[in-house]
Amino acid sequence: MGNLKVKLDNTLELKNPVMTASGTFGFGLEFEDFIDLNNLGGMVVKGTTRHHREGNPYPRMAETANGMLNAVGLQNKGVENFCENIYPQLKDYNTATFVNVSGSTISEYVETAAMINELDNIPGIELNISCPNVKEGGMAFGTSCQSASEVIKAVRKVYNKHLMVKLSPNVTDITEIARAAESEGANSVSLINTLLGMAIDAKTRKPKLSTVTGGLSGPCLKPIALRMVWQVYNSVKIPVVGMGGIMNATDAIEFLLAGATAIQIGTANFVNPMATQDVIDGIGQYMKENNIDDVNKLIGSLEAEKPILSANCCQSKKTKKLFGLFKI
Repeated sequence: MGNLKVKLDNTLELKNPVMTASGTFGFGLEFEDFIDLNNLGGMVVKGTTRHHREGNPYPRMAETANGMLNAVGLQNKGVENFCENIYPQLKDYNTATFVNVSGSTISEYVETAAMINELDNIPGIELNISCPNVKEGGMAFGTSCQSASEVIKAVRKVYNKHLMVKLSPNVTDITEIARAAESEGANSVSLINTLLGMAIDAKTRKPKLSTVTGGLSGPCLKPIALRMVWQVYNSVKIPVVGMGGIMNATDAIEFLLAGATAIQIGTANFVNPMATQDVIDGIGQYMKENNIDDVNKLIGSLEAEKPILSANCCQSKKTKKLFGLFKI
């Protein structure tokens, strides 16, 4: 097998490009009976907030065609519980473990990140800026350059390890947010988070989720996720971590070709608890069959014209162009 190692920054190397997506893999411990966690390139544990959260009322998950909707609502016991009870169980695994950090205010993000910064064997956090900013009427931090920049800048001041920013696809131009994240000190960006969707029960004439709308994930997202990863890869210099509908090794390889340095597997974990190991093996087999000695040779090797990029909204709204007018 050729080299599978990839770098997210000068000091953070993954043994392979396969990671788990937050919210789909618990704290990793739940999958110990199925795979060796030490084989993973990295794990992103479930969303962690400053304080305990009960999450949304049931029902909060619903199947859809080629995907699923969820409205769990970041249920977790808070960062103090993670530091005291979960971290001791994770710290000795030989894989890069990231904590997904969420919040409703900038101060919550900052306080949570600062506490995780003190954990020696957690090399990075994934900053979930798709959370609603309660001080701005519920608008997600990641849907505008200004709000995204503010929270990333604030967290960067207290967090000195790898800062990965998870981008929302529910925006007009995701490259603008990616460039804002890069300019405020993000070491990498991960995308895409779930798309906003809903499901209705025609018999009861009621929504299938208690919150009416929720996050759509699964294979149905893959074409959109691939497009956004490719656009962001061509707009920033920091590594891109791709996700969205990756169910097998072929899907993962397509994301690498589009420019992803690493990938995250999410919904597939619910269908096949060994999905991550299958993808690792599949990438290795693909490299062997195609005489590729280094997985890094795949990254960004898509044979296509580069997309036309808009001006960064944080810099120049006057020169902003209509995004997406490109040809392959």
